[in-house]
Amino acid sequence: MKILSVWNPLGEQAAAVDDLDNYRTEATDILFHFGLHGSERSAPKIVQDVISQAFEINVPLTGCQTPAAEIWRIHLRKLS
Repeated sequence: MKILSVWNPLGEQAAAVDDLDNYRTEATDILFHFGLHGSERSAPKIVQDVISQAFEINVPLTGCQTPAAEIWRIHLRKLS
């Protein structure tokens, strides 16, 4: 959640989302998909898909690289 909140892909639009809850749902969805079929290589695409679908916005894949890598590291720690 913290990584997504700092990244804040919605920008100023985040204030208009009533139930955003610091991207809790999206963070959970990303970690779920990492567990199903994720790899370090697919992490940016998973982040892009989850955020784009959740908010009906077009998030560029290049913008997902850094947050995806950070979330992937957290995912790996949870597996250890």
